[in-house]
Amino acid sequence: MLRTRVITAVVLLALLWAAAAWSGAALLGLLALLAAVAMYEWLKLAGCTPAVASGAAAVYWAALAGTSALGLRLPVDATAGLLLVAVGAWCGLGGAVALAERGRFAIGRATSVIAAVGLLSAGWVALNSLLLRGVAWLVSLLAIVWVADIAAYFSGRALGRHKLAAHISPGKTWEGVYGALAFVTLTALAVHRFWPQARLWSNRVMTELGWPLALLCLWTVVALSIIGDLFESLLKRQAQVKDSGSLLPGHGGVLDRIDATLPALPAAVLIDWWTR
Repeated sequence: MLRTRVITAVVLLALLWAAAAWSGAALLGLLALLAAVAMYEWLKLAGCTPAVASGAAAVYWAALAGTSALGLRLPVDATAGLLLVAVGAWCGLGGAVALAERGRFAIGRATSVIAAVGLLSAGWVALNSLLLRGVAWLVSLLAIVWVADIAAYFSGRALGRHKLAAHISPGKTWEGVYGALAFVTLTALAVHRFWPQARLWSNRVMTELGWPLALLCLWTVVALSIIGDLFESLLKRQAQVKDSGSLLPGHGGVLDRIDATLPALPAAVLIDWWTR
């Protein structure tokens, strides 16, 4: 399974790299396609029929690809408002996950559909904002989520004793959370120590805010990524499926791959703006 996951990740990254090398438009087109697939998977988890989910995903892809091709973007104030609402919504969903773990809450179809459109769109807007700073800038933020995910997986397997959300996602543990926070902290500090001039998201936060406040920002991004992962696990448990899809061997669906990234993107953009 791990070998399959690695091969799929390498192939996906190669496709994204090739698209970025070809042109910015090609990269955005591929990312829009992945976002549309994630929309389809989310709507299926919400209980929509394949026909409805497919139609909505097609319209969504056309909207994203069309606005990207025309260079249309929200004004800065509107973008900031949307991202603030998105971060607030993800925090609220974190509370919903905690209630669901205790059997006191379930995500309804209408709520899930609204969340799919709103939060995927907020993630897309944030993604575009980060891309304006360059592909390396975006990747440097995504790397934080990836490091947290990998560290949580291995530290949870090695040390996991206390379940984080036993009913929603039995494989996740508090030890995995602590491992994710620790590895992200050490990685960010090491990168800033040895490559302080590298144009990376974490370096900017470290430089502009100082390490205590910068680490708080990093931990916030990690915490939100965990909420995104748990929330998608809740959707899958309610739908009684293991994965959101089967497009990515070893990973499941596209939504399975980006669930942790979706809440991290808006928070990262807001923190980035705060440091300017």
